[in-house]
Amino acid sequence: MKLPDRKKAYLLLEDGLMLEGTAIGHVGTTGGEICFNTGMTGYQEIYTDPSYYGQVVITTTAHIGNYGALDSEQESAHPQIKGLIVNDYSQVHSRYNATESLQAYLEKNKVTGIADLDTRMLVRHIRSKGAMNCVISSELDKEQLQAELDKIPSMAGLELASVVSTDKPYVLGEGNGIKVAVLDLGVKKSILSNLVDRGCECKVFPAKTSFEEIRAYQPDGYFLSNGPGDPAVMDYSVETAKAILEEGKAVFGICLGHQIIARTQGITTYKMHHGHRGLNHPVKNLTLGTSEITSQNHGFAITEKDVEKSKKVEATHINLNDNTIEGIKVKGKNAFSVQYHPEASPGPHDSRYLFDQFINNIKQ
Repeated sequence: MKLPDRKKAYLLLEDGLMLEGTAIGHVGTTGGEICFNTGMTGYQEIYTDPSYYGQVVITTTAHIGNYGALDSEQESAHPQIKGLIVNDYSQVHSRYNATESLQAYLEKNKVTGIADLDTRMLVRHIRSKGAMNCVISSELDKEQLQAELDKIPSMAGLELASVVSTDKPYVLGEGNGIKVAVLDLGVKKSILSNLVDRGCECKVFPAKTSFEEIRAYQPDGYFLSNGPGDPAVMDYSVETAKAILEEGKAVFGICLGHQIIARTQGITTYKMHHGHRGLNHPVKNLTLGTSEITSQNHGFAITEKDVEKSKKVEATHINLNDNTIEGIKVKGKNAFSVQYHPEASPGPHDSRYLFDQFINNIKQ
């Protein structure tokens, strides 16, 4: 539906495509790398996932806002996206326990967006042209947008994990029997909940914490989290991960953590054409010969040929759409990682066995 009493807004892409729509959320100007998520539900979890920091997200489900916003469905303290693009936008919601409308939530958190666009066309455009920067504005004229777009840095070569990481260590599940040190590169709350629910006490450390400080916690295992940005420029975390692996205890990495573990073994990473983001990506477990439907959010991947040639790692999971590497284990070490998100809030939950695998590795 057309929103009453809302300003016009403009979207300008790096390749020159200009679209006019309706302003939603905070009136302002914003920009970042444009990407799309094909999930049919869970828009608030997407917007608050730290892995989306620096990005403008197209939520491809046609109708957005209809179930409002709920504090308990946040993956971090506030939205991490730089902007929002939707098709049909609702300022009213039907869920009785919603904290507020999506419009009120976006305004409160100063998230600028645009509605009434053909998101199907936009997704096809990005799939064809590849990821690129964009700018959204509900306050500037069309002629002023290019100057704003020129200010936005490329995601390639951008280090963002330390920007979204915690400022100081904190503990969840205090008193639980299994101690897990979490290197926070942009960790989601659902990941920590899955560990705590399995009897872990998690101490979460800032991204640039030294290995010596982390080891002083005397953990039983180590977890390297998801997060935003280019893994190729994160040498600081690679050195920390190398030291963690040398200790020989159980290690589990997800998404960016997976890429960092791969880099410790000489595997390079690359920027994907348009990335994987959604709740329905098919992955094959090469060890078990089974398949699982997964939640994914990544614009970088580890290099397939490097994994094939490597004597240090073995591929454990592949993407059935494009054969990219979705999981590895480090030979001779008690360490494994996956590119996708087994915590998958709101779902699917096919891959939550990986948390059990990590706990079993710690116990063994």
